[in-house]
Amino acid sequence: MIPLSVLDLATVATGSTPARALQETTETSRIAEKLGYHRLWVAEHHGMSAIASSAPAVLIAHLANATSTLRIGSGGVMLPNHSPLVVAEQFATLEALHPGRIDLGLGRAPGTDHRTARALRRASDLRADSFPDDVVELISYLLPREGQPTHPFATPGSGYLPEVWLLGSSTFSAQLAGMLGLPFSFAYHFAPALLDPALEIYRSTFQPSLLLDSPRVMVAVSVLCAPTSEEAHWLAGSTALSILQRRTGQVGLLPSPEDAEAHLFTLEERAIVDEAMATHVIGDPTVVREGLEALRQRTAADELMLSTRTHAHEARLRSLTLIAESWGLIPIKE
Repeated sequence: MIPLSVLDLATVATGSTPARALQETTETSRIAEKLGYHRLWVAEHHGMSAIASSAPAVLIAHLANATSTLRIGSGGVMLPNHSPLVVAEQFATLEALHPGRIDLGLGRAPGTDHRTARALRRASDLRADSFPDDVVELISYLLPREGQPTHPFATPGSGYLPEVWLLGSSTFSAQLAGMLGLPFSFAYHFAPALLDPALEIYRSTFQPSLLLDSPRVMVAVSVLCAPTSEEAHWLAGSTALSILQRRTGQVGLLPSPEDAEAHLFTLEERAIVDEAMATHVIGDPTVVREGLEALRQRTAADELMLSTRTHAHEARLRSLTLIAESWGLIPIKE
């Protein structure tokens, strides 16, 4: 079976706080390591009250200190928000502190609204036209150069190279990853429509590089597992109501399943939610295993990354445990 990994959004649920969400992400990293997951990524989001991972490099340093073998990384750093040199310095430092365990996933979306993006970039031009050049520039700071001294600004010096991934939800990022010879992670968990063409383009345009000899694909997917499918779908009500709230401009903390159960969805609202969650893998261990295996066969992915959002932290840990057992990462408990 291919490796499984975890995408953790440091979710802030109703009744909780950002500090508690970060503590829960830390515990999730420790549990994921014990369960046999390959890596755990956090994502850069800004101006979203339900997500506490606005500073990936800081959080990654903390999570890497809390674990010993699990790969820790960004899924991802939104490069248009930052100077390539700053990101190179941050992740070279992380790699020097935790050799062989740091991943740098790069994305070109702002990860926020236009107002916050402008505050981050301190510029009126919010386009990501320079993204390909920025990726190349960033990697150049990290690669050791034969016959030349290490770059004086890439603290603690070039040569401390994290595992660099390109993230995407479109064919643009897929083609760029192929042309640059980088591993590619597709965001199927929130942009499923272009999965198949993106992976086809990535593999057909792939050119071997100093970083990678052959195409390497990871697919991120929304997953929720519980002892019964009925309970899993009830727990997923939090995500359903959250999706509806975002679509109607009601940005807030992740609601509880009880809130979702009490909400009277109109036929139009239910259609919106059903369409958005059609590709989520939700159910008991058997259903989830079959769903993940079908996705693996469809994509020939080298790795799957699981994104699980629940109101209760305990339900999220239980979901990861049940999936680890059903996938064979750990023995099934009697």
